[in-house]
Amino acid sequence: MKLKLVRDTFTGITTIGKLYINGVFECYTLEDKDRYLEIHPHDKIDHVSAIPRGIYKVELRYSPHFKAITPHLIDVNGFAYVLIHWGNYAKDTDGCILVGKTKGENFIGNSKAEFKLLMEKLKIAFSSNEEVTIEIY
Repeated sequence: MKLKLVRDTFTGITTIGKLYINGVFECYTLEDKDRYLEIHPHDKIDHVSAIPRGIYKVELRYSPHFKAITPHLIDVNGFAYVLIHWGNYAKDTDGCILVGKTKGENFIGNSKAEFKLLMEKLKIAFSSNEEVTIEIY
């Protein structure tokens, strides 16, 4: 399964994007401010920087914080414990990717429902031993 996150709205607080699964639009995303860390790695500010663009392997793991199985991005340079999870605002992410059905300025909505749908699709892929990756543009 190939996830593709296309970042398309940049503010001083957040980065809004669209998440695709195998080329089909799935949902909106919200991340911290994009500081173009793949070009300027020293511009990282802990807890308020979006992860660098790139391709990452995704695994499902238990999150003690959320007390749930969540997608984890593996080997993100300069970051640890990067998840895809629910949330609505920048305050809900510390470098993670939030998912939602609707979007607004510095906001995504219906996040828990969208996370549930995304997890159903990911669980099917993982149960088939399919490799899951995410490419961030």
